[in-house]
Amino acid sequence: MKFGVLQFFSWPEARVSLPTVYRRAMERIQVMDKGGYDAVWLAEHHFTRYSVCPSVHMMGLHVANHTQNIRIGMAVSLAAFYHPLRLAEEVAFLDVLTGGRINWGAGRGFDPVEFKVFGVPVSESGKRFHEAVEIVREAWTKERVNFCGEFWNFENVEVLPKPVQQPHPPIWLAAGSPGAAKWAGKRGYSIMLGPHSTFHENAEHYEIYKQELDAYKHCLAGRDIPMARFIAVSDSDEAAQEVARHGVSWVAQSYMNASKATNPESKDQSILTMDRSAQIERYVDSVVIHGSPERVIDQIEKLREQMHLDYLMAAPLSHSSFMMFTEKVVPHFL
Repeated sequence: MKFGVLQFFSWPEARVSLPTVYRRAMERIQVMDKGGYDAVWLAEHHFTRYSVCPSVHMMGLHVANHTQNIRIGMAVSLAAFYHPLRLAEEVAFLDVLTGGRINWGAGRGFDPVEFKVFGVPVSESGKRFHEAVEIVREAWTKERVNFCGEFWNFENVEVLPKPVQQPHPPIWLAAGSPGAAKWAGKRGYSIMLGPHSTFHENAEHYEIYKQELDAYKHCLAGRDIPMARFIAVSDSDEAAQEVARHGVSWVAQSYMNASKATNPESKDQSILTMDRSAQIERYVDSVVIHGSPERVIDQIEKLREQMHLDYLMAAPLSHSSFMMFTEKVVPHFL
């Protein structure tokens, strides 16, 4: 069993200064560095106080300079918003500067504000994302890039530097829908499953992914499949449930709501258009792992069977949850 942390940089109501947000996050990451975690996974967001980290690559270098052991993951680089060769350069450069400690996670994004501001039509985002991922991998593994696509065309471009890790840093694609799981499986990429799907949905996406891997003769063995889960831990189950309810209320109010829906009729976006109280109950009942340390350990054991959980990417909903999870839950599995 491996553990990582999906690190947000939330700024609710701007109660403290932003430097304080980053300092506290770094203190937590330094605890991870000594606490048995495999990686910290940095979340990229733009134009929202839900998480103020517009460059996971810059933050990744900052993390590397203050840690020694932990791997540094992107969860995710929003690849549809980047020039793909610039993205390949930045992540490879980061891999060189960190001595090969980078895990690259890439995602399409879904926030309509980001698409509008960056000038990327939502209708094109999937194809742009797919092209960007293929170009990045080619830039890392071939001496020169030659690519002809719908959005990007390159001829005989030498992209430098190449990453330290060979043939390239490990790659994961965010798979929050059946379609995303299918595309990744068909092409042999590893996936990471997000924090907003239910336990059942994550298990379903995993099975779809596995079927596509099998159909296209790719091997599942040896892959880490990180599954992000919000975590709330306290001395009692009741107290932890209140932490969970308070935390997901902030998530719903600040980010996962109807203002983010680009296709309200889609089943994949039904969570965004739910009644707020129903949405919160959905998180508490079937998304968040919450309870006393003993109950959380029991839940994780059950989820290892129910949704093939062998890499938990924890997103703690409070600092005390993080500390209790680190001190009383993680050691049980190491």
